[in-house]
This record gives sequence, C-alpha cells and structure tokens, in this order.
Amino acid sequence: MSFFDVMMTGNYSATHLAGVAVGSSLWVPIQMGVGGILLSVTPIVAHLLGKRSADQVSSYVVQTIYVGVALSLFIYMLGMFFLDLLLDLMDLEKDVRYVTKYYLISLAAGFIPYFLYCGLRGFIDALGKTNVTMLIILLALPINIILNYLLIYGKFGFRELGGIGAGVATALTYWITTLLAILIIHKLNPFVSYGIFRSFQNIHFEKWKEILRLGVPVGLTIFLEISIFSAVTLLMSQFGTIVIAAHQAALNFAYLLYMLPLSISAALTILVGFEAGALRFKDARSYSFLGLGTAVLLTTVSGVLLFVYRVPVAELYSNDQSVVNLTAQFLLYAVFFQLSDAFQSPIQGALRGYKDVNVTLVMSIGSYWIIGLPSGHALAVFTGMGPYGYWLGLIIGLGIGAITLSYRLFYVQKKQKGQRGLQQMIS
Repeated sequence: MSFFDVMMTGNYSATHLAGVAVGSSLWVPIQMGVGGILLSVTPIVAHLLGKRSADQVSSYVVQTIYVGVALSLFIYMLGMFFLDLLLDLMDLEKDVRYVTKYYLISLAAGFIPYFLYCGLRGFIDALGKTNVTMLIILLALPINIILNYLLIYGKFGFRELGGIGAGVATALTYWITTLLAILIIHKLNPFVSYGIFRSFQNIHFEKWKEILRLGVPVGLTIFLEISIFSAVTLLMSQFGTIVIAAHQAALNFAYLLYMLPLSISAALTILVGFEAGALRFKDARSYSFLGLGTAVLLTTVSGVLLFVYRVPVAELYSNDQSVVNLTAQFLLYAVFFQLSDAFQSPIQGALRGYKDVNVTLVMSIGSYWIIGLPSGHALAVFTGMGPYGYWLGLIIGLGIGAITLSYRLFYVQKKQKGQRGLQQMIS
C-alpha cells in the first residue's frame, strides 16, 4: 500500500511526492515503533500455546487492544502540540510544508484502527494463520488503490487532493482492514474459540506491564531502525525538492523489498517462540538458521534484479527525468543495504521469539545512531558526496547492526543449550 501511495503521488507531482515523503518520514517510525510494541502479543501468545496455556490468550489480546488505544491517544496529543513546531524547524518550501501537514492530519483519522489491527494481527499470526492476514491485506490493497485514484487525481466527481488524498485513502483503508479483522476473529474458527469479543474485560495493568516490558524494547528497536531513514530524509531537505522526491522514491521501493526478510522475521518470532515456550531449543535453533538462509537467498536474488532494472523501477515513480535519474542512482545504494537487512531482520525476529529484546535495543542505538547516521552526515558534509553520503552511512550502520545481532543470536542459543543440558542432568 505504501508503494502505491508514493508511486501514484509521484506521478501527480514532485512537490506532492516531497510532501508525502516528509510526512511519511514522521509517521512511519511512529507507525512501525508503536506497531512493534503491540506485536509483542505474538511471542506472548506463541509461548502460551507452547506451554499449553491457551485459556490465557484472550486476556492478553484484549489488553493489547487497550494498550493500542492508549498509545493512539498519546500520539494525537503529541501531534496537537508539536506538529507545527516541528514543521517550522524544517527548511521546507511552502507548498511542500502544506502537503506534509495535511497529509498527516488526514492520516491521523486512521491511527486508532491501525493500532487495533496491529494487536489483532499479532494474535492471528501467533496461531499460525498468517494466510488470513495475507487475505485481509490482499482485499484491502485494491480498495486502497481505487481510493488513491479517486482522491489524488480527483476522479468521478471527487475533489483533487494530490498527496493529501493519499493520506485520506490510507486512513480509510486502515478502518476497512480493522473491521474485517474483527469480523473474522468474531465469526471464524479457530479464532472464535478464544472468545476475544465474547464479553467485556476490565483493564488489567499487570498484563499491560508484561506487554510493555516485552513490547517497548521491540518497538524502540524498530523505531530507531526506521527513524534513521526518516532522519536522513529530513536532513536531505537542504538539497531541495527533487532530491527529497528521488530519495523517497528509492527508499519506498527498498521498503517494498524489505518485506521479504521482514516476513521471515515475523515467521521466526512465531516459530521460535512456540518452540522456546515448549523448551525445544534445538528446533528453535534449526528454525533460526533456516529462516536466515532463506532471507539471504531471496534478498540476493531481489538485489540482482534491482541492480539490473533500477531505471525502469525509477520510472514507476515519476515522469520528471531529473527525479528518475537521481532515483536510479539511489537504488544502487539500496542494493547493498538490502543484504544487511537480509541478516539483521530475521535475527531480530528469532531473538524476539526467545524474548531477548533489551540487548537488541542497545545494539540498535549503537549501530544506527552512534555509528550509521554520524558517518553518513560526515560523508555528506566533509567529502563532497552530498546526499549519497547519507546512503553510504545507512549501509555502514545496517552492516554493523547485522554483525552485532548475529553475535547476540549465537550467544543466546549457546546459553539456552547449556540451560537445557543442565535441566536434563537434574531430571
């Protein structure tokens, strides 16, 4: 959906693409970070199922929904007080600033349903029914594209809104996906047997504490990883509208390819969590390496294809030749940090399955913000690389993150192997 939002806005105008780019750079880290907090329900439910404690699942899912509503309200408050101030601090052209502000305001109508959906999706996926999640999104995707067409370009009597229309379309799509997920969980097996919406449940702050204790490090890790890309987008505002538009187009396609290792990461969280909950650490280890190998293979293939077809890909986003040429050059850099993502994303998923999240957060801060972003800024400012320096900094940060996370996974697995051996000796 993000791919079509950006592509269709880019074909409307470079100015509106730049506005959506800046707006997305502010929203996506929050979207992914808070979504990461709520997806903590996935390893929680997986562990409960592995321990054969299915009777506790309903309570955790409902409490996750409550946490999602609370976090949505908190984000609304932040937006009310700080959005204009933040936009004033950016060196944006007047038209770009206008699109950015009202794109975000339009998108805000979908915050609550989106975060509700994150909790429900975590429950669905934890049961291994990822095909249901896929079906929901496949049904929502054409609706999103149609709404984009009507609202961005002003077709069939609708007002022509440009990039702002993409925000409205996305918010409406969030509502549709959430309502569809609620209907499926309430009506279809195996979800209905858990009685998620069968009766009202009071707020249970002890469960909130457990959800947040696991979810906040996960959410912060995702936030720090995604926000470094957003920070680069904001720093690139100094280079003008064309550079922002090309950067966002290349980054958007890189995000699309990132879904390959990210999907494997989500699967590993479920599988490793289930096996670790059942104390089958050998099987958990096998899943970890199988997922990692698959991600590297798929990303290598997609990287080669991107290298070969980078110009046609760039032409999907804009009719402006200057934007196309610059996008194609940025996509060369995207090929290399895709390989780092192929390692770090599945490893993060496996570590979440083990409920090992705090050290991962520290590693993310170090690799992305202490090494990656400062390196990119130094290369951009002091070597004359300009915007390309920021992309090289991203590659450096992601590469170091992949190395440190690999070491952490080996350490956790070795530690649990030792604990398992000790338990067998005692028994």
